[in-house]
Amino acid sequence: MRVPLTPSRTSAPHVLMSADAVGGVWPYSLDLAVGLVGRGLTVTVAILGPAPSDARIAAAEAATGARIVVTGLPLDWTAGTPEAVLGAARALAAMAGEIGADLVHLHSPALAQADYPMPVAAVCHSCVATWWDAVETGSLPPDLAWRHDLTVRGCRAADALLAPTGAHALATARVCGLAQPPVVVRNGRGLSGLPPRALAPHAFTAGRLWDRAKNAAALDRLAGRLSVPLRAAGAVEGPNGARVETRHLQWLGRLDETSIAAELAGRPVFVSLARYEPFGLAVLEAAAAGCALVLSDIPSFRELWDGVAAFVDPDDEGEAAEAVQGLLYDPARREAAGKAAALRAARYGVDAMTEGVLGVLGGLLARAPARLDGAAA
Repeated sequence: MRVPLTPSRTSAPHVLMSADAVGGVWPYSLDLAVGLVGRGLTVTVAILGPAPSDARIAAAEAATGARIVVTGLPLDWTAGTPEAVLGAARALAAMAGEIGADLVHLHSPALAQADYPMPVAAVCHSCVATWWDAVETGSLPPDLAWRHDLTVRGCRAADALLAPTGAHALATARVCGLAQPPVVVRNGRGLSGLPPRALAPHAFTAGRLWDRAKNAAALDRLAGRLSVPLRAAGAVEGPNGARVETRHLQWLGRLDETSIAAELAGRPVFVSLARYEPFGLAVLEAAAAGCALVLSDIPSFRELWDGVAAFVDPDDEGEAAEAVQGLLYDPARREAAGKAAALRAARYGVDAMTEGVLGVLGGLLARAPARLDGAAA
């Protein structure tokens, strides 16, 4: 699919994408950049927050065909003040004008609050209010309340909103008081290309273990009940100072994409007991590799994986242990579950994600003022 252009356009549309390199937004951004560049668009990716190494950035540029810029700007969820977030939004708007972008694709609606001279689409990957509803009780504390306020205002300022699942779109509309939920465009991931190996005799999980939504405490209790290791990849300390301690998980540290792919090639039983997961790229990667899935029974996982995963109460480690060991001790059932997961994962590829995003961006570009010939590109 090619983005529809106004008759006066004579060059490829240029999209400025903001990105968070700490979690799942990073692989999402790179995969989407591959899809957009492959369809003839020019893409600049602006990294906010902690940046990857120069080597990782160079590799990402070579793999995607996009230009990647480290901005030094704060992330909305780690910034110290509302003004810091609004300042980042203004800086992105200035960058968009300087590079001659035709459209801005933001990884956070809070960053939509600036005088952008072109249309703005924002992706609701997650937000503090939906996170709080799933993980905590009571009212938002002051430090999160102002972040939520910025998200609400940003959702109303953006020209279009996207969300990775219908469950998260509805949750976002509810907490932000939106008349219409964001457009659902499911995330996608490219395949690692590694051939499957013999079934590994263990379970595996991956993610930001320091994030309470990932429920690492329950994973640790589960690991204590299993007769085989539960290997865990991911950071135990976050950029916001959050940290988790575990006793039973076999912690592998932070693994790069190649190492994760190598783990998944053994098709371990993949476990997520997350209380909150707007999509779950780690689950998608595991499913695409042919891993049998044991997942917490939350709306987003049900939406994506109903019929191919075993669902358990995220706080019942006994039920989870029974599900995991039932798969480990029945290779035929485990193989069948992994094949079913891989077939489902094929629905959530990079091409499908790119087509969905282009369906939204193309409409915005068609309504945007034509860029003058000779403008920066």
